Amino acid sequence: MKIMSRMLRPAAAPLLGVALWAGMSASARGMQMRDALDHEFQSAVAHYNAGQFEDAARELEALAKRQPASFDVQELLGLVCSAQSKEQVARAHFEKAVKLKPDSGAARANLAISLSKLGENGLAEAQFKKAIALEPHNYEANHDFGEFYVRAGNLRAAIPYLEEAARQDPSAYENGYDLALAYDQTNQMKSAQQLIRQMLASKDTAELHNLLAEAEEKSGDYVAAANEYERAAHMDPSESNIFDWGSELLLHHTIDPAIQVFSQGVEHYPDSPRLAVGLGIAFFLRGSYDDAVKALLKATDLTPSDARAYYFLSKAYDMAPGQADDVIRHFERFAQLQPQNARAHFYYAMSLWKGKQARNSGVWVDQVESLLKKSASLDPSFPDAHLQLANLYSQERKYAEAVPEYQRALKLDSNVADAHYRLGQAYVHLDQKELAQKEFQLHKELYEKHLVEIDEQRTKIRQFIYSMKGEHAGS
Repeated sequence: MKIMSRMLRPAAAPLLGVALWAGMSASARGMQMRDALDHEFQSAVAHYNAGQFEDAARELEALAKRQPASFDVQELLGLVCSAQSKEQVARAHFEKAVKLKPDSGAARANLAISLSKLGENGLAEAQFKKAIALEPHNYEANHDFGEFYVRAGNLRAAIPYLEEAARQDPSAYENGYDLALAYDQTNQMKSAQQLIRQMLASKDTAELHNLLAEAEEKSGDYVAAANEYERAAHMDPSESNIFDWGSELLLHHTIDPAIQVFSQGVEHYPDSPRLAVGLGIAFFLRGSYDDAVKALLKATDLTPSDARAYYFLSKAYDMAPGQADDVIRHFERFAQLQPQNARAHFYYAMSLWKGKQARNSGVWVDQVESLLKKSASLDPSFPDAHLQLANLYSQERKYAEAVPEYQRALKLDSNVADAHYRLGQAYVHLDQKELAQKEFQLHKELYEKHLVEIDEQRTKIRQFIYSMKGEHAGS
């Protein structure tokens, strides 16, 4: 999720007028002192605005020693410290500023922002509420409070404050973007689409097209979503925009265009693992299994510990075992990197089984059995490990050992048609024909109902895309 962010700003105009120094002597000497102090403060303001925070801090700390009761000095010193990521120090100055001017809503909003940066969300929320009570129609206070809720993931709470900020300043881009995002994330699609289109009329940006695409996707208009993602990628060919465009095409099985988009993305961003995975999935869905394996091997090299690419690599390798040595090495590395990951051992076992079996090598059987048992022990709820262990026993004609493994697999997932069929075959070999017939019938019913493998692949593709989008969203 991406939200706009800004720098803290002074609650009052950064100028020291006569009122600030009302307690000074009216004598010529006093006037000179006031002018000198005002000059030092204006110098600090200039340094702050120029991003020269060390110079500003040095000047303000000297001023604070001479004028500890100056609201403006305390507030600006808080802003400077916050800009230097010295948030605990900033908090202390903001608290002093609030004590000096408790009726300043903007000062309380600055304190609230500082508190939120320190993780003091309860205190921050309380200060925001006081700021809004003091200045209910203040744009900055409402926007900041709304943004605070967006960052906390409480989007419904954010919306009223972002809406009030929008009423106060309809042209404010960052507030409009945050509000459109909140509408989108709370499934208020019509409101999101309407607001985004209004904003696009005055400011045509790639990120707005990307957000509109997400809203169109959620509304079920996939063609419009793909078009908006494409516009965003053409306007700003970032890695993220290219991934979103290719993913939309992939989700709705527009395979050849997806391959083209991901191929161009990988060319421009060769170190992007998610673009490599996207390309591998697209090749797999087109039936270009060797190309899929190559792309997915590259993806696992870019992020060796990320489990998501290995699922698709295992499926592609099932159809194209020609690169057995490379695939086995990659799965072995994955198992070594994640020794407690049941699927890592499972993938390694299956790659060995397919690769070594093709070469008629008999030494692999014990290793595969050991890896599958390890997988099953690491995750007792993982049915595939039991299913493939049963298949291994059946291949070795150990039907009495295969049957309980098939039964365990089906207890974990009774909808795997192939498991019923293979269990039926094992029963035939054990001369248990009635039990075999029951399993064959269940297999037939499940196969006619749906193709579980296809459903699983579609689910995995959606999970990959949505998880990758989530990880790369800005904050």
